[in-house]
Amino acid sequence: MRWLKPLAIGALCLTVTACTTSPTGRQRLTLVSDAQLDQMGAQAFEQYQQERPMVGGATQRYVQCVADALVRALPPEQRQSQNWQIRVFKAEDANAFALPGGYMGVNTGLLDVARNQDQLAAVIGHEITHVLARHANERVSTQTATQLGLSVLSSAAGLEGAGGEQIMGALGMGAQYGILMPFSRSHESEADELGLYLMAEAGFDPRASLALWDNMSAQGGAQPPAWLSSHPSHGQRSQALQARMGDALSRYERARQAGRTPSCSRS
Repeated sequence: MRWLKPLAIGALCLTVTACTTSPTGRQRLTLVSDAQLDQMGAQAFEQYQQERPMVGGATQRYVQCVADALVRALPPEQRQSQNWQIRVFKAEDANAFALPGGYMGVNTGLLDVARNQDQLAAVIGHEITHVLARHANERVSTQTATQLGLSVLSSAAGLEGAGGEQIMGALGMGAQYGILMPFSRSHESEADELGLYLMAEAGFDPRASLALWDNMSAQGGAQPPAWLSSHPSHGQRSQALQARMGDALSRYERARQAGRTPSCSRS
């Protein structure tokens, strides 16, 4: 057991040196190389395109138009830091995703919920800021550190056999709901905030983000309690967006005065 103390100290040192600050000032853990994650994102995006049917034509041009307007509103270093790409996939569920490296996907089912360019901008802006805030790196790093911590705890406490497995299972459940999911909720809330400001600065009406979540709620579907979910509830998201709407509207007005008036059509 003499190796346990050096291992624990090494893990702690690794954690401390990998602490960084998110765009909203939140402390976070980033253990993984961004270049490595970007490469993995490119590979996953390529595989996703091979395995799932895509939609082109006017639908792709419409989604691309919204994404391009949002990317143009980014500072130059952020525009150039990623290989921004977006594709439309034929799928009924109202969903979108973003991968490290700037690779994004939108399902056709989302276009039935995000009913105009401003509502769609709320979704794509959210996904863009997931990438810029390095949320994938933070999630992978947190999971890695959590698994290491549970392994060290198991060895140090001598949790072996059926009883030990049961206790470790409970510890794992505690880690899932006490650490990993709250991190995911914080990611979603951060992307909501940053995405709201981005869409406003690109010239999209930020009030559409509230209408989007009204549409999501009207679509139905049971939601687990907020503490048991990896995402904030629709109501929580709307309240947080409403609290920041004054600032977002000021940015929107400045964007319009500067001539940023996106016009993206589905036809």
